[in-house]
Amino acid sequence: MIETVTPDPFAFDFAGERWLGTPEGALFWPRRRVLLVADLHLEKASWFAAHGQLLPPYDSRTTMAALAAVAARLAPLEIWCLGDSFHDHGGQARLDPAAATLLARLAARHRWRFIAGNHDGLPDGQWGTLSCEEWTDQGIVFRHEHEPADPRPQVSGHFHPKTLVPTRGRPVRRACFACGAQALILPAFGSLTGGLDVDDPAIARLFAGPYAALVPTAQGLARFARAPVAKMSHIRE
Repeated sequence: MIETVTPDPFAFDFAGERWLGTPEGALFWPRRRVLLVADLHLEKASWFAAHGQLLPPYDSRTTMAALAAVAARLAPLEIWCLGDSFHDHGGQARLDPAAATLLARLAARHRWRFIAGNHDGLPDGQWGTLSCEEWTDQGIVFRHEHEPADPRPQVSGHFHPKTLVPTRGRPVRRACFACGAQALILPAFGSLTGGLDVDDPAIARLFAGPYAALVPTAQGLARFARAPVAKMSHIRE
């Protein structure tokens, strides 16, 4: 009897490596057993509250609970956060106690690396974590914001890509990965984050050739081809 291997619906290739995009919007690197997330924006609600816009103060614990669940399912050796882990430089000091407990537990179980973002800079390492401006592994650069002048393959965040997905009713805007030959941009993992249309020139200009919007679903990644030059969508959330 010949066994057939069913392709993993969450798998895709980038920079000569196989990756898995999770339904929650995290990225898993199976060969290195690394779990990657971008743009947690922890304590975004408390930042808005301090500026007069009251929001339910549960975003951080919701985000960390989701990340803990993904880590429990995939059992990574390492977790890398690609910038804007906190919404502002004071977010670390304000971190919700329940979220802080989850972060401490995850950092104790997995080698944790914070990469600096434009919102948060570098955390102070109080959880025993590592931090750096960017990280290179297997010739791939991991940073917060893609640098078009760098010819190396890059995995990054920052733009919170989203795209319209056709449904039986009206189209629904969903978070997505933006993936081309040299650029892979993660969706925002935070529970209180907006997004930029994947066709917006701010994202499209980062791709020298065709790229794809990879939309995480419960069944796998839905792929939508994109051209490298697109019109301004003006859609932000």
